[in-house]
Amino acid sequence: MNETVRTHGWEHSEGSRPAGHRALGLRRYRRFAAAFIGSLVVLCTATGCVVNSESTVPAGDRVRAERVDSIAAQLPDWASDPDLQVGVNVPYAPNEFRDDDGTIVGFGVELVQALGDVLGVQTVFNEADFDRIIPAVQARTFDLGSSSFTDTLEREETVDFVTYYSAGVQWAQRTGEHVDPDNACGMRVAVQTNTVEDIEEIPAKNEACLAAGLPPIDKVKYDSQDEAANALILGRVDALSADSPVTAYVIARSEGRLESAGPLFDAAPYGFVVAKESPLGPVLQQAVQHLIDTGAYAEILERWNMSAGAITTSQINAATS
Repeated sequence: MNETVRTHGWEHSEGSRPAGHRALGLRRYRRFAAAFIGSLVVLCTATGCVVNSESTVPAGDRVRAERVDSIAAQLPDWASDPDLQVGVNVPYAPNEFRDDDGTIVGFGVELVQALGDVLGVQTVFNEADFDRIIPAVQARTFDLGSSSFTDTLEREETVDFVTYYSAGVQWAQRTGEHVDPDNACGMRVAVQTNTVEDIEEIPAKNEACLAAGLPPIDKVKYDSQDEAANALILGRVDALSADSPVTAYVIARSEGRLESAGPLFDAAPYGFVVAKESPLGPVLQQAVQHLIDTGAYAEILERWNMSAGAITTSQINAATS
């Protein structure tokens, strides 16, 4: 089955990310202040930059699945007339990004492609601003949104989510150092601009530092995770805070220079976005569950080094906060 990529709306590069990117799509951090106190990585040196030439896409063909007639028969006519239209925002490696040829790829993309296999439809990926995807789903411009959206109670008021992964926050440090995300007062911490780590997590932790009379956290913002990782490698910051799959990807591509700092925390489900009470939701949920039950889901996760956030049951609207 062939997949098509289209561009919809304003296209941007890693260095010109739109306001609001990811921030509302990731998890909410309502407990930070109370709990606090207690890709391709570009390796730069003082003489220039050396690019890791290893491919950003796993070797081999994507994982494919067989059509399941009993599930495909439930697909609404409009969702396959003629294709399943998917809204996606890039870059956000390893979930959604462009490979060296400009093709939209990633863990989330490959999972949607496998869902298309199960449903017997072609998947068409439409690139759009992150904050325009949900309105486009509501307007039926897109059949679903797949862009690392976190299922939240607030979002469930206007759209439905079909869960497919569990992600949290994960910090990174230079290998061999000892950074405690719960004791980061006075540290320089790299974040990607307009992510929830930038807008919610670090500000909440910084408020806790100030309330305790401790030195503030120096939040250092970068337009891309590559830049944030470079800053950490070069010693310009003490730590990096990012969405757990992104941090894992950065660490894996750092050639041993980076490692995780502390455990993953505040896990919440990723979900495919569909219109509120859309009949497509239950069909997608069955298709995701089929991939889980048959092992194709695990193969996709393993291929992208994403197994840590695997789920065993796909749900509709599983948010707890």
